Amino acid sequence: TEAIAEGRYKAVNMAGAAGISALVAIADSLDLPFVFGGDGCAIAVPPTLVEATRDALAATSRWVEEELDLGLRVALVPCTAIREAGADVLVAPFAVSPHIRIAAFAGGGLSWAEDAMKRGAFLIDPAPPGTAPDLNNLSCRWTPVVARRGVIASIIIKPEPGLAPTAFADVVAGLLAVIADDPRSGHPIPETGPGFRWPPEGLTLEAKASRRGQALVKRRRTLGLITLIAWILDRTGLKIGAFDPRLYKRDTALNTDFRKFDDGLKMTLDCSDGQLARIESLLADQARQGVIRYGLHTQKEAVLTCIVPSPLKRQHIHFLDGAGGGYAFAARQLKGG
Repeated sequence: TEAIAEGRYKAVNMAGAAGISALVAIADSLDLPFVFGGDGCAIAVPPTLVEATRDALAATSRWVEEELDLGLRVALVPCTAIREAGADVLVAPFAVSPHIRIAAFAGGGLSWAEDAMKRGAFLIDPAPPGTAPDLNNLSCRWTPVVARRGVIASIIIKPEPGLAPTAFADVVAGLLAVIADDPRSGHPIPETGPGFRWPPEGLTLEAKASRRGQALVKRRRTLGLITLIAWILDRTGLKIGAFDPRLYKRDTALNTDFRKFDDGLKMTLDCSDGQLARIESLLADQARQGVIRYGLHTQKEAVLTCIVPSPLKRQHIHFLDGAGGGYAFAARQLKGG
């Protein structure tokens, strides 16, 4: 909260996505079930990756502390413990685009695991000082996405315990009906992709993620040259080999997680003032009826944090959050903070 108040939302999102980046690197795949939550994330890993996951998350916690001056709690929670507590982890793939799938989680297991972590259970200690995970695929080069219709709304909706799935589906359908008149269904990023300027605002953060022991000044200089070339390609539309900058930008819009599900619905929407009023009225009414709990936070911009294993392939994922508190502030409202 303090970091967001200081305008360090890019650093907060970078910390939130770092765990996914580190585990994508050790699995060498984007097929792990994961979900990004703004100031944190959840990932399901197979038993074969448990020890590597423990090491990667310990290194990530240390890196976040040393490079971003933030604290990141990490935990490794067995599904057996979740099921013994009466919850479950149900996973289904959600196609963000033809190129990328993310996971939809249900069953209450992620919420139980997060609460357990905050109670101090299943925690992983940070790795020794100076330890860094492999975050070479983590970046944040795009400019903030400015609301075109009015405001960027960060929304979290959770069903009350025991609610029938059909009842929650009705709430979601009502919300989607409010934004149905928008050809982009509230998607904040234009079809042509986000903006890009040089030097990118997140250059130093990306340098910290990818330097792996290299001097920060040297790594920043190298990335400065790489991003300058990228900016020239963006401005001219020129291709280099198999890299098509305009296709990459369109894929960025397609491959963005502006809506997702982890024991509840999370959405980052570009809304008009009228749509926002209708959404707030709908959610407040459903909350009064004891159907849902919700958090909603508005701001003028959204930000992207990206995992790009290779710019030459179309399998890259982009995490969207509000630039003025986003999901973190919506979650605080959800919990009555």
